[in-house]
Amino acid sequence: MSSTQGRRTRKVQESRAAMANAAVDLALTHGLDQVTVETISDRADVSRRTFSRYFTGKEDAVVDALRVDYARINAALAARPAGENPLTAYHRALRNWLDDEPTAWHRLPRSADLLRLLHEEPSLLPAYLRVQDEAKAASVSIVAERLGLDAERDLRPALAVSLAVGAFGTAVRFWIAPGENGTLPHLIDAAFAALADEPAPTTTTTT
Repeated sequence: MSSTQGRRTRKVQESRAAMANAAVDLALTHGLDQVTVETISDRADVSRRTFSRYFTGKEDAVVDALRVDYARINAALAARPAGENPLTAYHRALRNWLDDEPTAWHRLPRSADLLRLLHEEPSLLPAYLRVQDEAKAASVSIVAERLGLDAERDLRPALAVSLAVGAFGTAVRFWIAPGENGTLPHLIDAAFAALADEPAPTTTTTT
């Protein structure tokens, strides 16, 4: 990539991030109902036309920061040693993200607030699910390549990712729930440990 292309790419990324951050700040401060494309554009100092080149609406802008986070997790997953099984690789990719990334969710107070908003605001759900589905599909492709399998014909990569994403999502839900449930890294470790050590069903004896 030439230096000119590199600068252009960085400018695009910076502009998109500015709009996404503005959308999150406004939604958390005023509530999603009070946020418009115009207020986001004004806060980010861009035109409505520029906004529309990146996002279909305010909901897409609010959830866009999560797309970047999931991309970082997938990059960490792709970099894991080939010998790790998929669940271990995904778990360690999450820990790499949590331990090394300054913008990992547990390091930014507003991240928990944003995740709560995503679970509480029905109009955000479709955009949130699109981001999750894109990230999950990328994870499946990475796992399939690691295992040397065809993700379209073999269900094992998709199954492994579904289990890993389920553990991640469960940890996040407990993290953002009211009360002292533990830190996000601790909850993620606990969720993956539970996958590895599934409890047997309780049996009752009859007389």
